[in-house]
Amino acid sequence: MSFETGVKLVNSIVQSDFFVYLCLSAGAFFSYKTKFVQLRYLKEMGKLMLKRKKSSQGISSFQALCTTLAGRIGTGNIAGVATAISLGGPGSIFWMWVISLLGASTSFIECVLGQLYKEEVDGEYRGGPAYYIEKGTGKKGFGILFAFLIVIAMGFLLPGVQANSIASSMRIAFDIDSQIIGLILVSLISLIIFGGIKRIAVVSEFVIPFMGAIYLMMAIGMVVVNYTKIPEVFSLIIGSAFGKDQIFGGMLGVGISWGVKRGIYSNEAGRGTAPHAASTAESDHPAEQGFVQALSVFIDTLVICSATAFMIIVSGMYNVQNPEGGFLINNLPGVDMGPAYTQYAINTFLPGFGKSFIAIALFFFAFTSAMASYYIAETNITYLAKRTIKNEDFRKKVTKISVNIIRVVILTTIYLGTIRKSGIAWTLGDIGVAITAWINILAMGFIYKPALKVLWDYEKQLKEKGHGNITFNPKELDIEHAEFWENKVKDSKEIDSEVSEESFVGKPVTQ
Repeated sequence: MSFETGVKLVNSIVQSDFFVYLCLSAGAFFSYKTKFVQLRYLKEMGKLMLKRKKSSQGISSFQALCTTLAGRIGTGNIAGVATAISLGGPGSIFWMWVISLLGASTSFIECVLGQLYKEEVDGEYRGGPAYYIEKGTGKKGFGILFAFLIVIAMGFLLPGVQANSIASSMRIAFDIDSQIIGLILVSLISLIIFGGIKRIAVVSEFVIPFMGAIYLMMAIGMVVVNYTKIPEVFSLIIGSAFGKDQIFGGMLGVGISWGVKRGIYSNEAGRGTAPHAASTAESDHPAEQGFVQALSVFIDTLVICSATAFMIIVSGMYNVQNPEGGFLINNLPGVDMGPAYTQYAINTFLPGFGKSFIAIALFFFAFTSAMASYYIAETNITYLAKRTIKNEDFRKKVTKISVNIIRVVILTTIYLGTIRKSGIAWTLGDIGVAITAWINILAMGFIYKPALKVLWDYEKQLKEKGHGNITFNPKELDIEHAEFWENKVKDSKEIDSEVSEESFVGKPVTQ
């Protein structure tokens, strides 16, 4: 069996129809349990998104949002949307919207759990599924299993997809050899990942809003110019989504499948990646990052992915493969599915500009995604070392060596991704997405109740106290193993006690 055949076999197992049902069911379940928190608290999400509070141990809510979006906004929004349309038809976009709407509640739960069970490790906040799976189930082995698998996913499987799309778009736009692009990427990313989460957060805080705004302006411009086609685009997407379109009528199941898969790939809801950045945020209450990260799912899919989809569909610059062989639509003969669709789409709006614009946009988006992949891998290496090595000095040495190894692995994966065929790169990335999502979502099904307690507590305090006065005490909610927040409450009481004692010093004693 060849390597490529083996990879496809593994992918067919982990990304089967059961994976699609799992993601949709989880989103529907958590939406019901939270009473559709993702819709009820949109205004609150906007307020908390701009919160700038940070510390020497953690980053601000806005930086955490940008760091998460650095992972979410990337290849999935440009190349991923194109592959969804090519493999699942225009109707796949509708199912991307559906998984975004439902997945926002999944992201809320996982990010609340990340904040709730985070720890302070070597002067920095650390958290994620490995932490909350261990503390929520009481089984350290499950946490170790997740940490091991996500290191594999983030180190060996996913960075290659980002790099491949960058190389592909750069080759089309500027005719630059893929090996040269690989060397440039490795050089630039190495400067960032050796700086830790602080540097990653600072870079993401600047790059993501800047590039996101420019990309949306381009999409809005195309939609405005082609405004008469908007009803036709919506009709095509919705009709295809339910098998009503004459051309795509037989693609209902395929459209749902690819819409959900590419939606999860892009917005990351349930994959267990977002809680890592969410856990590093300096928050007054664990629910805050749940709200912020739920909003990031909407930003990723309903805004950025939709922008890409509208540009591609309104211009007609796409192909749709027939599941039985050949093409149902072949408007770009000989053009591989991926970022090229978006490049050709923008060229219809601004001739000669589309190829270079998408190449540059994808470079920045995928560049920040690669940084986020590294941080997640580093966090889980730290977790594995702390859980398996008792001697602190030896643990620090092993952690340092392991972190440097994963840096080299990621940089190597990025370089190899630039010279691989796009098909194998995407298949490896899909496996990376699925293996972590399976464990994370199934685990959340057993440990989600503390996250609901956190939500109801926040709602109660918001009504009674208003913003600026919300606090969190896990003991009052009968939540165990939230040591970080227990210590925070203890420290706060000690400070209040000291302030109270100092206020009486020097005052005369009244008779």
